[in-house]
Amino acid sequence: MFALDAISFPNLGITIENLPKSISVFGRFDIAFYGIIIGIGIALGYIVASFQATRTGQDKEVYLDFAMYAVIISIIGARIYYVVFSWDDYKDDLVQIFNLRAGGLAIYGGVIGGVATAFVYSKIKKMKFTLLADTACAGLLTGQIIGRWGNFFNREAFGDYTNNLLAMRLSTYDVSQNAITRKMLEMAEEGGYVGFVQVHPTFLYESVWNLFILIIILIYTKHKKFEGELFLIYMGGYGLGRAFIEGLRTDQLTIGNTGIAVSQVLAFSLFIISTIIIVYKRITFKKKIKK
Repeated sequence: MFALDAISFPNLGITIENLPKSISVFGRFDIAFYGIIIGIGIALGYIVASFQATRTGQDKEVYLDFAMYAVIISIIGARIYYVVFSWDDYKDDLVQIFNLRAGGLAIYGGVIGGVATAFVYSKIKKMKFTLLADTACAGLLTGQIIGRWGNFFNREAFGDYTNNLLAMRLSTYDVSQNAITRKMLEMAEEGGYVGFVQVHPTFLYESVWNLFILIIILIYTKHKKFEGELFLIYMGGYGLGRAFIEGLRTDQLTIGNTGIAVSQVLAFSLFIISTIIIVYKRITFKKKIKK
């Protein structure tokens, strides 16, 4: 048996003992690892976006300026999205809406905020929105890849029971009770690890999937057929992966009491719409070449 604040990957033989959710600074206040991870993701995201700007002949300083606005708006958007679809958890204690240290940022809200910022910023700077989006999406993906590990430290955003190679075991004391299913408890009792649950590490799945998409975008950058294609690849690719991964999670944000996961609906929609636009644009591009 391992400590209540440990995380184990039993089928890989890995156990991380005494993994806290925050660190104490001079014994006066705590800083959540969730926030630290998000900060690292933002910094690395800017570095990757700057790299993309440089290799495509753009001024990387433009993206530093853009990032300053986009980060703030994206965090606000991510929080608003989460609170709207989790309103029952906040309606009786509105102050908790501002408690970001406890987690609760929905990536789709962040993406919507970032895209809206990019659209307005491109108009002000008289840039092509599609060029800005193509460059910034690599940075956004990087932020998502790193940011998902904030869920790891918070012991959240996981799926139902599994015994696959990457299965993750957590203490029931250390996770949200609303995310624990009957199947998890039954399998824990059957397996002899009562007090713990073994789950799909969906944060890991999404992080790896996003890394795969980022690699494709970085390789394909110099070969894109039209402005905005990289952004569409990001939206479609992310949507495809998220649609399946979201189906595994037990802490989904749903549309009212319908039980329909809003992120899954959005994900499938993004994949379908992005695919249609890419196909249309490519057909148009080929016709122009023939002429």
